[in-house]
Amino acid sequence: MVPEAVLKEFKGKQSLVTGGSGLIGRQVVKILDRAGAKVRIVSLDRIKVSDKAEHVYGDLTDFGLCKELMAGMDYVFHLAGIKGSIEVTKKKPASFFVPLLMMNTNVLEACRLSGVKKAVYTSSIGAYASAEIFRESEDSDERPPMDLFPGWAKRMAEFQIKAYKIQYGLENFAVVRPCNVYGPGDNFDPANAMVIPSLMARIRSGEDPVVIWGDGSAIRDFAYSEDVAAGVILALYYGTGGGFINLGSGQGYTVKALVETLRGVIDFKYRFDTDKPSGFPKRVMDISAARERLNYRPEISLAEGLERTWEWYLENEAETAQRKNYFKGDGR
Repeated sequence: MVPEAVLKEFKGKQSLVTGGSGLIGRQVVKILDRAGAKVRIVSLDRIKVSDKAEHVYGDLTDFGLCKELMAGMDYVFHLAGIKGSIEVTKKKPASFFVPLLMMNTNVLEACRLSGVKKAVYTSSIGAYASAEIFRESEDSDERPPMDLFPGWAKRMAEFQIKAYKIQYGLENFAVVRPCNVYGPGDNFDPANAMVIPSLMARIRSGEDPVVIWGDGSAIRDFAYSEDVAAGVILALYYGTGGGFINLGSGQGYTVKALVETLRGVIDFKYRFDTDKPSGFPKRVMDISAARERLNYRPEISLAEGLERTWEWYLENEAETAQRKNYFKGDGR
């Protein structure tokens, strides 16, 4: 997925991956390991995802720690974040907003002060204003993000990078906005997880039938984490021209199609609860810019990605309970 000519750039380079034990981060680490980079992971998970990388347990809301971590780094992949369902973002907005603002501000400023050669920041589809098809050229700062609290937190970091370019002329920061990403290392807590890991956890728990909100007509863009990780690395390598670039699968799937595809992997029964809302009718990313500017080519089909994710979940169910969860208790 990442050309060998690009991978050679990372050989022997000091590379920091924030959130390196997470959904996208662990896939970035895997690619960097293959490229021969000297990888340091910082995370709030006491989970080892690489035999080659240095693992640091640390809180990125601590600016002093961020400055220590950046010292001597060539490249920084800022993937640490907070992922949860739409419902939990409404009920516990501070659990998203406050730590996201703090960690993003700290990491990016530490990158600037340390003179990091290149950094890539992983924003979110939620930073977009509401639409059916998301295109970079149609985004406007004048419209609020569709995911209010997490969307503003993500967008604030994008503004921080814009401020660096205006004031300091810095163009070494790249920005990507991924869609709905799924895969190994996801949050599988059905109380606050996104749709795919939530479905898998409920199937695993024996829910029969699995009840799904809405009528299944809502369309979403689901991208496998390994594909998105490749896009993140390509974005750092090529740069994003001071703006951001979308990373997605390149196609939309109805929730019903998603469920039926999952049934091809797991034998389970389900029913739609049409008395519950289906959510926004359509949210799909246009990835034309990523294809043209980054040579981004998603390769993992939905069926293959779901199968890989389910197999990983069965083998690593104990690990999922060890992951940092901002929505339990008071989020500390």
